[in-house]
Amino acid sequence: MNAFILLVLVLSQAVHAQSGTWQRIDLNNKASLRGSAVYQNSLWVTGSNNTVFVSQDAGKTWHDRSVSAEITTDFRDIALFDHNHAIVMGAGTGPQSVLYQTLDAGKTWQRLLLNAAKSGFFNAIAFWDKNTGLLLGDPVDGYYVIKKTQDGGKTWRRIALDKLPTIADNEAAFAASGNTLITGANGQAWLTTGGFAASVYYSNDWGESWRRQAVPLFRATATAGGYALALNQRQQVFVLGGDYQQRAQQYQNIAVYAQQQWQPVDAGLRGLRTAMACNNSVCIISGRTGSDISFDQGQHWQAFDDASAAKTQAGFYTLASSEHVILAAGEQGKVALYVNE
Repeated sequence: MNAFILLVLVLSQAVHAQSGTWQRIDLNNKASLRGSAVYQNSLWVTGSNNTVFVSQDAGKTWHDRSVSAEITTDFRDIALFDHNHAIVMGAGTGPQSVLYQTLDAGKTWQRLLLNAAKSGFFNAIAFWDKNTGLLLGDPVDGYYVIKKTQDGGKTWRRIALDKLPTIADNEAAFAASGNTLITGANGQAWLTTGGFAASVYYSNDWGESWRRQAVPLFRATATAGGYALALNQRQQVFVLGGDYQQRAQQYQNIAVYAQQQWQPVDAGLRGLRTAMACNNSVCIISGRTGSDISFDQGQHWQAFDDASAAKTQAGFYTLASSEHVILAAGEQGKVALYVNE
């Protein structure tokens, strides 16, 4: 065997071992799961019909910790602070937009915030620490609702309207999977919007003021644009999206902020992506119809679909990560793990 053939075989085996597979788990609840969070070995997923499931042993066993309440909502985001302390966000019009908190791993829940605006609609929450965080909601009075808490969600104040850009024509925010708002180091925060004006809003003062930049994502329809944001291990910001009415079509679905500008990333143009998570050098992006994986911090990508699922359900709605695992969840109670040894 010559040296070239040996090298090809070695590289092929390395890529195969590196790519791995999804470790599939199916919960006995068939909810549509849109929220996910990981803290060490504590894994949480949330979704429709007030659903919350918790695993405290890295996914081996799961417990139903759903919220019992008069109003039924869709928990599309979750902030997890330790094994026991979490805040879940319900999305929907009027009182369906709500925050609940648990301090005992979901055994009991307390309501923190109820949407008071009839036209209000919560999209995402994100925290820098257990006290300081932000909430993004649909426009009320002509501006996006951005609220801030500094006491762990007990009280919230709306960011002043004169600190926000005016909404662009045909611009919209999506509550796809709670990823339209993220926080970063030193008081940084980002939110993304869609429609015909796909944008990212950026704050470097703990959410007190914001500025907008256009992003190179598909934006040809009212349901297109930015659906999610994420940071890789280098703290580079990625925005991803597409169009939920054209989930599997080919279009630009991911971009990265590099060299002081937003640049498109080639991830195969494989349709809508609503979540991204990274650990070490591995990053995964996903949407209902498929997933893609990168082993170099998001520079290069290859398909990474759930081979055990139907073609139109080969991906997930939501992703979350810790040092060694990426948690994925989707429709019909589907959960999966990617373990990065």
